[in-house]
Amino acid sequence: MKLGNWKRILSVLTITALSLTVMACGGANTAKPAETQGQVEKPAPESKPTDQQLKTTYPLKIKDATGHEFTFEKAPERIVSISPADTEMLFAIGLDKEIVGVSDHDDYPAAAATKPKMGGLEPNVEAVIAAKPDVLFTGFTIKDETVNKFRDMGIRAFKLNAKSYDDVINSVETYGLITDRQADAKKVTDHMKKVREDVQASVKDAPKKNVYMEFSPGWTVGSGEYMHELLEIAGGVNVAADQTGWFQINEETIIQKNPDVILYAKGMQDFETNKPLETIIRERKGWSEMNALKNNQLIGIEDDTISRPGPRLADALQSIAKAIHPDQVK
Repeated sequence: MKLGNWKRILSVLTITALSLTVMACGGANTAKPAETQGQVEKPAPESKPTDQQLKTTYPLKIKDATGHEFTFEKAPERIVSISPADTEMLFAIGLDKEIVGVSDHDDYPAAAATKPKMGGLEPNVEAVIAAKPDVLFTGFTIKDETVNKFRDMGIRAFKLNAKSYDDVINSVETYGLITDRQADAKKVTDHMKKVREDVQASVKDAPKKNVYMEFSPGWTVGSGEYMHELLEIAGGVNVAADQTGWFQINEETIIQKNPDVILYAKGMQDFETNKPLETIIRERKGWSEMNALKNNQLIGIEDDTISRPGPRLADALQSIAKAIHPDQVK
């Protein structure tokens, strides 16, 4: 990820993420229009969904994370997404042709970089209007105030908030429901679920390790966020879990915590000095005496996979689990 992108994302994580509310969404559609905030009746656990149950029945009534109710008369044919994570979800369920605009920061998959750009954290309103979307998917990075402004201008702005691994799964299911791509969405969510199950089985009997995560110079994650959840699923104990959300670290406190493993965003650099995050960590006074550095357990995780709550959280989870428990996770 480019440095400018991370700078903007860091601002979002530190200001916006703390105010997010957990959403509930996803599932197969029933034979009649669904009136739900993303939740619809699913088949019994013992049965597999039929082809008919994986087809969306329109009109579809559904609420987003803001509580706003939408009625979709048919699958949207023109989609704008202004969230990198949500764009990845949409591409993952095969909506390349339907996507007519993305945010300035969208670069994955490669096809996303070729789409018309709609601005960054402050969306380009004119560009969005000119794209004539049937629906605008905003993602968690866009404030509710901005979402409502789009609605006032006649743009159908739909927002989902993903604060956990299950939230991402539910978001993919919801997008599949709205766009009649439920079968494609199920492939994505089945993979995410299997990765989690495999990781959990692999680390089940492994001893817990104290882990410190630094996703940007001087910033870590406490409890209540998806990065924290990934550490726990992967068999780690987050040394910053006594605080909540995203926060700036006290270097002495981390020394006292003495983590067994330190994970950092690979490729991340300081905004002003361009010094790599790995170097910054290694050069901190007193940090070389921590178990993680003495035992060469300073490990980089691909930054985009941990910074975007999208389908690639499964990749991040695998990488984190392998970093914490290399003998158990292959």
